[in-house]
Amino acid sequence: MIPIIQIGIGALGQQVLQYLTDREGISVVGVVDLNPELIGKDISEIVKTKKSGVLVYKSIDEAMEKAELKPEVAVITTVSSIKKMVSQIEDAANAGLNIVTTCEELIFPWKQHPAEAKTIDDICKKNRVACLGTGVNPGFLMDYLPAVFTSIAQRVDSVTVERVQDASVRRVPFQQKIGAGLTHEEFEAKKRDGSLRHVGLPESVDLIAAAMGWKLDENRETLNPVIAKTKITNGYKPIEQGMPAGVKQVGSGILNGEEVIKLLFRAAVGEEKSYDKIIIKGLPNVTTEIDGGINGDVATCAITVNGVRSIKNTTPGLKTMLDVPVPAYFSGID
Repeated sequence: MIPIIQIGIGALGQQVLQYLTDREGISVVGVVDLNPELIGKDISEIVKTKKSGVLVYKSIDEAMEKAELKPEVAVITTVSSIKKMVSQIEDAANAGLNIVTTCEELIFPWKQHPAEAKTIDDICKKNRVACLGTGVNPGFLMDYLPAVFTSIAQRVDSVTVERVQDASVRRVPFQQKIGAGLTHEEFEAKKRDGSLRHVGLPESVDLIAAAMGWKLDENRETLNPVIAKTKITNGYKPIEQGMPAGVKQVGSGILNGEEVIKLLFRAAVGEEKSYDKIIIKGLPNVTTEIDGGINGDVATCAITVNGVRSIKNTTPGLKTMLDVPVPAYFSGID
């Protein structure tokens, strides 16, 4: 049994909490959140589980003090920014907790955020704990999984990944995040301030390059709106023809003047087909496609839960998915 504390129970965090309480082999012994409307509540008032006496607290220290079992892992589902995560990770590490987090910029931060990555690595090593950033994307579909597929290759010339999603079936916050229903002016404004982009694409490029041993000359990223071809009414709001229905984002890894990594993320309300595709050119060529695509919310929550066991079985420091035992599904702990 792995005792854990969860930190952050917003929309995604509550789904993770549900998965944690459902999983045999994991015991949630405390929850931390700053929302005053949640502090003091039994977790059975937040997710579907029996009343356990496990409450929501405002600090890790308070949750640790009240826990019936000594926690071993902190699951942090709060922010996407690595800069904002440093203090949260430090608090958990100082409490002696290994950490699994959904922070997108922590998937592979060594190139894009070297100062923060070193700080977190030093904090974890000082406290003899490990920290892993994971999720479905980034963290699996567009980086770790294609790297795994190259295991059967004698030679890899290029890696291409396409993740195309019909956003009409996703949560409203996701549709808003990709710019569906904005005017062109609003889309461009959010593009400029960075609030619209899919977070983690450059980090995914870096993870694949690290797995391949490629020292990239350049890591490029472009972002443009997907334009509605006709009026769309199946999203959270009507979208007129010619208006932004979502986002098309491309990450490119350049080596010796050639694009050796291409990651296409396209999410829009009204996409005709959802799919995830991996194309590896080399010896042999490999192409695989998941028709319908992977449900992002379900998969992110599941891989976070499965990462709890993996982070306990590794050495101290800041880890990526390339460093830890495969976070496979488990039922019970031997």
